[in-house]
Amino acid sequence: MTDTVDLSRAIARHAADLAAHGYCIIPDALPPATIGALDYDLAGAFARTPFGQGGFYGTTTKRFGRLLVRSPHAAALVQHRLVLGIVETVLSPWCDCIQLNTTQAIAVHPGAPAQLPHRDQDMWRGPVGEVEYLVNVMWPLNRFTPDNGATLVWPRSHGAKALDAEPEEAPFAAELNPGAALVLLGSTLHGAGANVTSVVRRGLVVGYSLGWLKPYENPWLAYPPAVARTFPPELAALVGYRQHRPNLGNYEGQCPSILLGDHAGEPLGAIDALRPDQQAWVDAYAAGQRVAS
Repeated sequence: MTDTVDLSRAIARHAADLAAHGYCIIPDALPPATIGALDYDLAGAFARTPFGQGGFYGTTTKRFGRLLVRSPHAAALVQHRLVLGIVETVLSPWCDCIQLNTTQAIAVHPGAPAQLPHRDQDMWRGPVGEVEYLVNVMWPLNRFTPDNGATLVWPRSHGAKALDAEPEEAPFAAELNPGAALVLLGSTLHGAGANVTSVVRRGLVVGYSLGWLKPYENPWLAYPPAVARTFPPELAALVGYRQHRPNLGNYEGQCPSILLGDHAGEPLGAIDALRPDQQAWVDAYAAGQRVAS
């Protein structure tokens, strides 16, 4: 009981900070050993991945996704109880359930310039200043410093402030040790800093979005059914094997989680998965039809 109460308090505290400032930092979210093991697992992928192309991704930066199949330690980040609680608190007013938007490893190499300041919500062309579409979490694999490209964050640049032509406050470099987590609203202005050191800055982004949006990373290609069957049900649901009412993301009219069981490909009958207001409307209409007949 104490653990549940303490977790609820921590969720409420960090969610309030996130709403007020557009970001929050969780200093000791995971043991450094967990992050070290994850970094070890990803070393080969970092070495093999080519540098990016384009001014946004950066020609001196490496990026790759699908972290849940690259290391068993990635699930500890994706399913972090405190982080999920914060995300659900922030995003639940606008969705039935959240989804994993991306897992991405990023290596900012020496000589990399500062990234264009941006808001991650701009990947979708929805109304600005009214809805929060996503929450991103930056997990450092090695220490983030102002010199090696630590994420630059513009405090209180989120929400309705995203409509302003210029942010009111100067940015700060989020100095983080492995095991810490930087949580950002999708409406918060930020960007990777310049790396003026001789050390590669390595980190991970785990992002969550409203369950009815098209996610950044295609989840069914990243984690096809043969892979998702190995996940716990809660993780499979988070990566996309779950409908979002009404009937969004279905397979043959049913929840796509059916593909993770013993479904042998036989024809399926569509099953309503409606929001409560829609279900009440359908039920009332059906009742009226029965009376009329």
